Amino acid sequence: MSQSPFQKFVVKKKNSAVKEAFRQEKKKIKKERAAYFDKVKEEKYQARMAKKAEERSPKKEQSKPVKDSVKNPVKTKIEVNKSNSKTSTPGLNSVMPLNKYLAHCGICSRRDAVSLITDGKVKINGTIVKEPGYKIQPTDQILYNNKQLFVTKNLQYILLNKPKDYITTTDDPQGRKTVLQLIKSATEERVYPIGRLDRNTSGVLLLTNDGDLTQKLSHPSFEIKKVYEAKLDKPLTKGDFDKILKGLILEDGQVHVDTLAYADSKDKSIIGIEIHSGRNRIVRRIFEHLSYDVKALDRVMYAGLTKKNVERGKWRYLSEKEIRLLKYMNASKKKS
Repeated sequence: MSQSPFQKFVVKKKNSAVKEAFRQEKKKIKKERAAYFDKVKEEKYQARMAKKAEERSPKKEQSKPVKDSVKNPVKTKIEVNKSNSKTSTPGLNSVMPLNKYLAHCGICSRRDAVSLITDGKVKINGTIVKEPGYKIQPTDQILYNNKQLFVTKNLQYILLNKPKDYITTTDDPQGRKTVLQLIKSATEERVYPIGRLDRNTSGVLLLTNDGDLTQKLSHPSFEIKKVYEAKLDKPLTKGDFDKILKGLILEDGQVHVDTLAYADSKDKSIIGIEIHSGRNRIVRRIFEHLSYDVKALDRVMYAGLTKKNVERGKWRYLSEKEIRLLKYMNASKKKS
């Protein structure tokens, strides 16, 4: 197999093929975003037309508003509850699963929230609730560590160029260094990593307190792409190169890569690999399955974002444009 189709992954600052690939990816994202907004615009138009049609139709019950309120005391009670804003949960306008609510409050991700809830660390109206799917009502009071929770409005989005020897957890009982120590000056909000990088893996890592975005980027159905550069203990042979492209069967099932390339034509132990699978340690396990030892692994791209102009161990805020692209990335894909 010729190496020419994979030259776009050669890691060089001035590479027209790489830049063209980035441009095409952005063009695709913009097209999906435009389609999404067109759909939203059409839905709003249909809603306005339906409302106008309803307003034109005769309303039979308008002449008896007082009698209706007397005959339907339940309706009156609901309206009173809605107007009582002092007892409602700030930032919550509709029912929401408890684990999703904790994520919106910036406590942790939805997945980690399940453990907090089942461990009995969350109270609702003074009672411990251990069901992650419990529907939070606007009038509920939610406590975590004896502090009332509120939906976070000050959303933060941070890109970190993670160095080795840092773990991607919010805290560690063993006292090891965490990525939160690297961004402690970035925000006072409680943020958490989207996905995980191994302790010995470096590169692009996103941190946020936006629960919806975390859920989207973590969900397999959205097929978020990641690009890694792997340094192996020996050159990757042509035979093993082809095996990886055809697909390997690991202990947890078959795995396919999107693209594979020799990142350096003079050193075939440096490999560029693009993949959208989010399975644990998947890149390392691919090479280990073929008896290669991964000496270094660096994530150079995640969801279209790179570590350009961000030194190792440093961070930056995402721009508004980058945030919009992330939120509407692969908008045409539906969760299974």
